[in-house]
Amino acid sequence: MRCTPLRPDVIAVQQWLLRQPGEPEDPVFPSSRGGPLSADALQRLVSHHVATTCKTCHSLKGKSVSPHTLRRAAAMSLLQHGVDLSVIALWLGHESSETTQIYLHADMQIKQRALAHANASGVVPTRYKPPHPLLVFLERL
Repeated sequence: MRCTPLRPDVIAVQQWLLRQPGEPEDPVFPSSRGGPLSADALQRLVSHHVATTCKTCHSLKGKSVSPHTLRRAAAMSLLQHGVDLSVIALWLGHESSETTQIYLHADMQIKQRALAHANASGVVPTRYKPPHPLLVFLERL
């Protein structure tokens, strides 16, 4: 069993859902048959909402969005907001924090911040410009 802290707004919605008529053992998010949502049902819900969102967010068209994509996006957001990688690993339920290392490799902002803390060599960085073709020709003579 995994325990995940919830934001106050999510808790408020969940408390409202729990006050709705039903039995205490009924799932909070039931399927159309009243049982717990299956992985396929959750995927269909995500696909439905992605299709609806594509009407106004054209950059989403052609992208593959799954419940796992949303999970990874949440983890990346936590990482970008400074949450320690080991805490994210626990939140995701990873057995090892090494599994969570992929998020470090995927985040260019973290890499840029790390480079900003690197010791300056004193060399002014410049963009590489290939030599003029005429100079190359003359040097080869």
